[in-house]
Amino acid sequence: MTFLDAYPLVALLANEPAAAEVEELLRRDRASVAMVNLCEAIDVCQRVRALPAGEIRDALQPLLLVGTLVAVASGEEEAWLAADLRARFYDRKTLALSLADCLLLAHARMSGEDVATSDPAVIEVARSEGVGVVALPDSTGARP
Repeated sequence: MTFLDAYPLVALLANEPAAAEVEELLRRDRASVAMVNLCEAIDVCQRVRALPAGEIRDALQPLLLVGTLVAVASGEEEAWLAADLRARFYDRKTLALSLADCLLLAHARMSGEDVATSDPAVIEVARSEGVGVVALPDSTGARP
């Protein structure tokens, strides 16, 4: 199982360069997404990519209902670890990790799963924390 950052879901829904890889990842193995990353993906699809909310829901709900994509709630332990990761690694100019990024990393580290992302900061911290990475191309097609 792989934990998805928000971007893989955005790529899938907005048919960006990583869409085929995300689709293959979902077909081959179950994937998880922390609720905060799911929320971020929905927000970006609606607000930035201007996709209709109903279209987003229609695409994601079947994946969630059949368990191809498992939405995971964050608990106290993930909160402590995410805060620790942000305190140790965050730098506004060189390593701008959001709290959502840190929760993604906390879930992956605690479960021993990989993360799928195109975010260079997330990849850097994941590797330094011993978390496996599935590096996806970003919206321009560049792979970190």
